Amino acid sequence: MDHSSYSSFSNLVTARRSCRSYDIDRPVDPALLRAVVDAARRAPSAVNRQPWHFIVITTDPAHAGAREAVLKVYDRKWIATAPALIVCCCNHNEAWHRGADGKDHSDIDIAIATEHICLAAAALGLGSCWVCNFDPAPLAAALELPEGVEPAAIIPIGYPSATATDGEFRPATTRKPLDDILSWGKF
Repeated sequence: MDHSSYSSFSNLVTARRSCRSYDIDRPVDPALLRAVVDAARRAPSAVNRQPWHFIVITTDPAHAGAREAVLKVYDRKWIATAPALIVCCCNHNEAWHRGADGKDHSDIDIAIATEHICLAAAALGLGSCWVCNFDPAPLAAALELPEGVEPAAIIPIGYPSATATDGEFRPATTRKPLDDILSWGKF
């Protein structure tokens, strides 16, 4: 069995890290933004419901209102340096709900798709970061999301700033040891 593809995948997962400083003057080609969203489109979802929608917001003046709404709900200076923002939305009306307890799987599905975006961005030499600490209601209103559709995460995307410090571009080095999180058979 050839495991060479796993080595490439492992290198990508290790290289992906949260970027908090972007080159605002270097826009991301729309084809690359389409490619990262296409990676999300290919993500698995419960019962293949694909209960998601992705809103790409750039520095294009036509996106000014949407961009302002994002910057208002997540009031951190660093996010304004990202030339593109992807608002990852989950659709609770389209999601599969587990029969035993009614659990809505849209949060799980959007998380899988969103990480596909971050991994695709890393593979293309772009930085990204998960942002979830925001008030979803005003953002949903500003983006005119229909009932049942919720912004779950905001992913800033762009080329990392050449002057980014470790505090702005964090390597994924603080991970628990595998043996601390892995059990065989039971907890």
